Amino acid sequence: MQSVTVSRRNGLSGLAPLLAQHTRLAVPAVALAAMVGFSVILQPRVMSYFGLTLLLRYSEPLLFATMAQLCILTVGDVDLSIGPFISLVNCIVSVSATSSPTRCALELIGCVIGYVIMGAFIQVRALPSIVVTLGFSFIWLGFALLTLPTPGGSAPDWLVSMMAFQPPLIPMPILLAVMVAVVGDILLLRTGYGAILRGIGSNATAIQQAGWSLLIGRTVLYGAAGLCGVLSGLTLSGLNTTGDPWVGAQYTLLSIAGAIIGGAEFSGGIVSPIGAVFGAGIMLLSGSLLSFLDISTDWQLSVQGGLLTLVLALRTFSAWGVR
Repeated sequence: MQSVTVSRRNGLSGLAPLLAQHTRLAVPAVALAAMVGFSVILQPRVMSYFGLTLLLRYSEPLLFATMAQLCILTVGDVDLSIGPFISLVNCIVSVSATSSPTRCALELIGCVIGYVIMGAFIQVRALPSIVVTLGFSFIWLGFALLTLPTPGGSAPDWLVSMMAFQPPLIPMPILLAVMVAVVGDILLLRTGYGAILRGIGSNATAIQQAGWSLLIGRTVLYGAAGLCGVLSGLTLSGLNTTGDPWVGAQYTLLSIAGAIIGGAEFSGGIVSPIGAVFGAGIMLLSGSLLSFLDISTDWQLSVQGGLLTLVLALRTFSAWGVR
C-alpha cells in the first residue's frame, strides 16, 4: 500500500512540470481570447477581415519588440534599451533607405552588431543588464536624434507597400504572428542549442562546466534581439511612413510586459515564444478596448499595468494549484 502511495506521488511530481507548462501558456491564451470576445461585443464589425486588419494594424512592431525582449529574458537579463533602439532604426530607415539603400543596410547591420557588443560587455564585465541596457538606451536615443532631430523623412515605397499587403482569407498580422510563434518555438524550445541557451539563464555554471561558452551564448541571444529590434523598427516605419526619434519609447515596457505575461520569467531559463505572441496581443488590445469604451488614452499605461498584475496573479495561483 505504501509503495502504491509513493509511486502515485512520484507520478504526480513528474506530471507537475507538464501541467505548469500548459498552465503558463493557457493563462495568456484565455486572457487574449476574452479580450477579443469583449472587443467583438463592443464592436461586432471587428470580426470581419477589414476589422481584424484594422484592430491588429500595429501588432507587428510590438510582436518583434516582444520577441527581442524574450531573447534577453532567456538568460535572465532585462533590456531597457529596446524602445530607443526601435526609434533609431525608424530614423535610419526614414532618412537613408530611399536615398541610399546600401548605407541604410550597413547602418542596420551596425545596429545589430551594437546589440552583440552590449551582450558581450555584460558577460565579460559581469555587470547588471539593467544598468548596461539603460546606458545603451541613451546611446540609441542620441544616435536617433543625430540622425533625425525632428519628426520627418519618409519610408521607402517598397516597405510601405509591404506593410499594406493584404493576403487572402487571413489578415497579415495573424499570419505573421503564427509564423513568428512557430519559428521562435522551434529555435528556442525544440533544438539542442536552444536548450543550451535556456540553460544559461537557469544554470549557467552547469552549462559552462559542460564546455559551452557563456559569452557566445549571450551574444547570440543579444544578436537575435537586435535583429528582432530591427524588424520591429522596419515594420513601424512601413506603418507610419515617416520617422520620429521618440516613436519607440513605449515599446520598452510593453515588450517586457508582453513577454512576462506570455510565460517568461525574470530569473531566466523559462520562456514561451507562443505565449509571448499572446502577451503582445494582450498589450495591444488593451489600448483598443479603451478606445471602444470611450476612455481617455491617458489611462492606457494604468490599464496595461493592471493587466500585467492580474495575469501574473492568476499564473501564480495556478502554479500553487499544481503544487
